[in-house]
Amino acid sequence: MKKGLYLLLLLAGIIGLIGCSKTESAEDRMKDFVKDWNGGHYDKMYQSLTQDEKKKRSKKDFIKRYETVYEQAGVKNLKVTAEKQDEDDKKKDDLQHIDYKVSMDTKAGKVAFENTAVLKKEKTDDGESWNIDWNPSFIFKQLSDDKTVQIANEEPKRGQIYDKDGKGLAVNTEVPEIGIIPGKLGKDKDSVIKKLSEKLDLSEDDIKSKLNQGWVKDDSYVPLQKIRPDDESKVKSLLALDGVTKTKVSSRYYPYGEKAAHLTGYIKTITAEQLKKAKDGQYSDTSKIGIAGLENVYEDKLRGTTGWKIYVPQTGEVIAEKKAESGQDIHVTIDMKTQTKLYDSMKDDSGAAVALEPQTGETLALVSAPSYDPNGFIFGWSGKEWKKLNEDKNNPFSAKFNKLYAPGSTIKPIAAAVGLTNGTLKASEKKKITGKEWQKDSSWGGYHVTRVSERLNEVDLENALITSDNIYFAQNAIDAGADAFTKGLKTFGFDEEIPYQFPIEKSSIANGKLDSEILLGDTGYGQGQMLMSPLHLAADYTAFVTDGNLVKPTLIKDGEKTPQIWHKQVVSKANAEEITKGLRGVVEDPRGSAYQPAVSGITVAGKTGTAELKTSKEDKDGKENGWFVGYDYKKKDLLIAMMIQDVKKRGGSHYVVEKAKKQFQNH
Repeated sequence: MKKGLYLLLLLAGIIGLIGCSKTESAEDRMKDFVKDWNGGHYDKMYQSLTQDEKKKRSKKDFIKRYETVYEQAGVKNLKVTAEKQDEDDKKKDDLQHIDYKVSMDTKAGKVAFENTAVLKKEKTDDGESWNIDWNPSFIFKQLSDDKTVQIANEEPKRGQIYDKDGKGLAVNTEVPEIGIIPGKLGKDKDSVIKKLSEKLDLSEDDIKSKLNQGWVKDDSYVPLQKIRPDDESKVKSLLALDGVTKTKVSSRYYPYGEKAAHLTGYIKTITAEQLKKAKDGQYSDTSKIGIAGLENVYEDKLRGTTGWKIYVPQTGEVIAEKKAESGQDIHVTIDMKTQTKLYDSMKDDSGAAVALEPQTGETLALVSAPSYDPNGFIFGWSGKEWKKLNEDKNNPFSAKFNKLYAPGSTIKPIAAAVGLTNGTLKASEKKKITGKEWQKDSSWGGYHVTRVSERLNEVDLENALITSDNIYFAQNAIDAGADAFTKGLKTFGFDEEIPYQFPIEKSSIANGKLDSEILLGDTGYGQGQMLMSPLHLAADYTAFVTDGNLVKPTLIKDGEKTPQIWHKQVVSKANAEEITKGLRGVVEDPRGSAYQPAVSGITVAGKTGTAELKTSKEDKDGKENGWFVGYDYKKKDLLIAMMIQDVKKRGGSHYVVEKAKKQFQNH
């Protein structure tokens, strides 16, 4: 009996507790809703909606709407705050109101608004609860069930690239676009499509699929392909076909094509991966982005700022808007006359050339061959062209003026400068060298340094440069010692990032240290493990023109006329003059490797080089890269470094000399 009474009392207590419990207030419900909203917990937000709202829209649709709108609008820093509820409103039994504020950053700028939430008390399986009478105005105040939101982008006008004289290298221009009016194709529709396919290098299926798009009507203009502005004959032949018409569209265009391709680079439609990595709002899925060359290096400057607008299409009401800002133009120091002349001389070779104004460091030309036409990425490639470019073993898409190569004997003037500065070499002092081969001592085993000729037994600096004496320069490096020689080379920018406005690979002295005398000696005449870029090599020779100062190479024209010094006094004025005297002999003395062919009217000092690309010392069939670096010692207005690959069958470095020396004529 006592046990039954105890159970009755316990049950009564539980019933009493239930009867005394309070329904969560509307204010508490709103706080939870706001907390979930700020946290992006849209599934939990849905649980707070009224029963009628849940009947109108599924949880999946509710979540998707928030996620889609916020993602497309680029919403960040969302902050929702619920205001304090009015005391009188709290007394209402079934319907209460709570004000709230929303602020966020979007692609189109800041969005902030105030709104009022309506909460209804509803019966549930557990009793009663306050639920939110949600509607689309919670997302943006201007929205309702019969209004949607649209996010549109406006592409900025891309900045253009000009040479030193204002000639356009990468420009925006109007070009013809070929299209079809389906209703005017006539009875020979299939024949027209076939001819279009042949002339545009598009498949017939591609053309037909464009014509079969859902929006296409008989009087629609269906675009097919942009045509280069300099290909008027192609446009004329296409317009002769029934149903074919044209319009004008804006396009990127590279007037100099292959001549400046590795300098300008090109643009392409952004990929999904690139878009994912990009800063929010910077691009849309239809944006163009710089892929190579200056288009890539200066993408942020050239690109400008994308414009964005968030609006209600049914009414035109703008929620937020940020206007597009045009990109900035870039003016480079390149002289297209010099660039064109250099490219034309090398277009059938594989190699690179750099031309500098040695006293200012201004880059007059950056050439890489073979090349490609960047307009192909804008107007399309024929299948034949694309196949040829991709199968070319000489990598036409890759620039060579910023890559690393063994400099061969062109390093000898720099090595001489190091020895002269260290005091371990004197220009007038004659080294006694007998025979064609030399080794320091028996510890070298069977290894010898070999020189071209043994006609000189006493060799000073001038004659060593003229005859390109490997033994003289090997001894120079060994006399300096590995540490001092390395330190001296570093004053010429080795193992250092090149301070240049275009990516240049960092030159290196050796794979590790100059840890053997054989390697040290070989490095002294350019046959060790040393690697340099044509741009760096050209920059190093400025020291012989500017009385010993290494001038910083520049590419961007910024109005600064005073040359910037990269490394000060890497060699004394007197020693620079001694080196120039030897380099003049290389060109002007009949014994010099650059004496032939004779080119009238030039005053050039320079150095040839042949870098042997062997797998071993016994390899006699290895390829050779030929070099020539020269400067006008009188006018001091032009310095050229040229490298051509695989010159062994073309006469070695003499093949390069002929091309390079002609560049100084009529400059």
